[in-house]
Amino acid sequence: MDAQGRGRADDIDPADQWVLNPQTGDYELRLDASAGQSTVPGPRTGGGRGQGRGPGQGRGQEQQADAGDRQAGRSGTRSRTAPGQDRGTRTPLEDPGTRDLPGQRRRRGAPPEQPGRRRSKKGKKSTGKKILLWTSGGLVLVLIAAGTSAYLYYQHLNNNITTTDVGSAGSGGFSKDEAINILLIGTDKRTGEGNEGYGDKGSVGHADTNILLHVSKDRTNATALSIPRDLITDIPDCPTKQKDGSEKVIPGSSGVRFNVSLGQDGRDPGCAMRTVEAITGVKPDHFMMADFNAVKTLTTAVGGIEICLAKAVDDPDSHLKLSAGKHTIEGEQALAFVRTRHSFGNKGDLDRIQVQQQFLGSLMRKLKDDSTLSSPSKMLDLAEAATDALEVDTGIGSINKLKDVGLELKKVNPKNITFATLPVLDNPAEVVKATVVVDTAKADPLFSMIQDDVSLTEVKQQEKKEKAEVAARLKGPKADASEVRVDIYNGGADSGSAQKTLTWLQNTEGVLKSSQLGNADAQKKTTLEYGPDQADQARRLAEIMGLPGSAMKQGKSEKNAQGLPAMVLTLGEDFKGAGTPLTGPAKAPEGIQKVEADKAVCAK
Repeated sequence: MDAQGRGRADDIDPADQWVLNPQTGDYELRLDASAGQSTVPGPRTGGGRGQGRGPGQGRGQEQQADAGDRQAGRSGTRSRTAPGQDRGTRTPLEDPGTRDLPGQRRRRGAPPEQPGRRRSKKGKKSTGKKILLWTSGGLVLVLIAAGTSAYLYYQHLNNNITTTDVGSAGSGGFSKDEAINILLIGTDKRTGEGNEGYGDKGSVGHADTNILLHVSKDRTNATALSIPRDLITDIPDCPTKQKDGSEKVIPGSSGVRFNVSLGQDGRDPGCAMRTVEAITGVKPDHFMMADFNAVKTLTTAVGGIEICLAKAVDDPDSHLKLSAGKHTIEGEQALAFVRTRHSFGNKGDLDRIQVQQQFLGSLMRKLKDDSTLSSPSKMLDLAEAATDALEVDTGIGSINKLKDVGLELKKVNPKNITFATLPVLDNPAEVVKATVVVDTAKADPLFSMIQDDVSLTEVKQQEKKEKAEVAARLKGPKADASEVRVDIYNGGADSGSAQKTLTWLQNTEGVLKSSQLGNADAQKKTTLEYGPDQADQARRLAEIMGLPGSAMKQGKSEKNAQGLPAMVLTLGEDFKGAGTPLTGPAKAPEGIQKVEADKAVCAK
């Protein structure tokens, strides 16, 4: 809130300033008409990505309002772009400094306020929660968080976002009852004023910072797995959409750094997504990407973030110079902090990853802070900065879709968000150690935990209630293997899996009353459906095959060839082979570098 006749910020519930327009189905910012001015940014002129713009400046001019807007009965109007119009051809609806705005809405069912009286502070307690609804809530990472806050006036911001069609590299969407995987990429491309001293000169934009964000199906937890840029890996062939709409397959590479999965030879973010899937076995649904300038603009938008140093830093490469202890940093100083690696730990990329995780955790906490959530001006600045910095896949390439993602992420408690780093070893092929390789002994269990939706953080007991109920399906008496009667179908596993499983069950495990009945409709997960009187058989088969409780579905059995009731085992896309358990480890392997997002850690 400013001081121009609106009163103090704590006198008005910020959530009440965003009103649903029934004519358009969109949310609009509405302030007290006595203010005489809207905090929605006015039309901006000049300046592209990475260039500074002051309040009231923009990409061009906005088109005049159409008759439908005038008939909507609104005394205040909002900026928008006409169909087919690009971001450089907008004209103002009217002078933002003189337009009248509707008064603040009254809560449904509440009595009218008396003249000369301010709203009581009785409702202040819920302010944070209401504002949280309009931001990303979970605020897992800044781009998602800020992108969600922007949806409240998406006509003004939608054209800020750059999109890339990654085709089959992503899922194209997400479901509210499924886990979400997003690849977050920070490139070393130099855009924006003052960034000449960072990254590789003339870089096409390699994958410099890479985080695979996994949000659990039940939204109780999330894992942010950092992948080192200097990881030696194989990059698969990559179908890439060209500007003319055609598709070009960029050949893969073997034994190269991960960071060249983006930018090199024309590779787009979809190539990085395919490489991540090849490494982890986890398919990213979407990507979000930003460059150096985003760090500066976003930290400035929130008024700086707090970091902690265990020792003084004076780095000639990044130009970061800070004493030991706590500091509030923003802009150029924030970028220097995340780019510094020669002043922390062993002066390598892995140490810089830890610093970047500290930075993101601090940014999340700042976004959750009431000083940010209750400040419309900060939220608008954040939305402007984030949408200007973002590049995303077409599956989430609008403010409205980013809002949908954010509303799911807001359900995650920050204390159940874990930053972890991919376990690696020094490259044994090098005399002078410069790159790393995957430490499969530690990495494979970690990948399994993510694939099986297992939290790296101990989730609160009440949040684990559903998981406990699922786990209970495995508890109880178990029938003898010779009494287990099951029909096996292939519902998406590798060809021949049903027959191989049948042979293994009969010859190795003694499940003789089993049959293989061919293919079923494709499904992602392996399931075992059984009747109420077959629970003991189901528990035995789950134990033999290593099935999790979530795979067990009590329902109806089917009649087998002999007319006897049989359970139905459908091998899904997650099936790993006969004799290979589907259940992942219950906790992360020892020695995994990880930290919870709600904890402040000093960089060493």
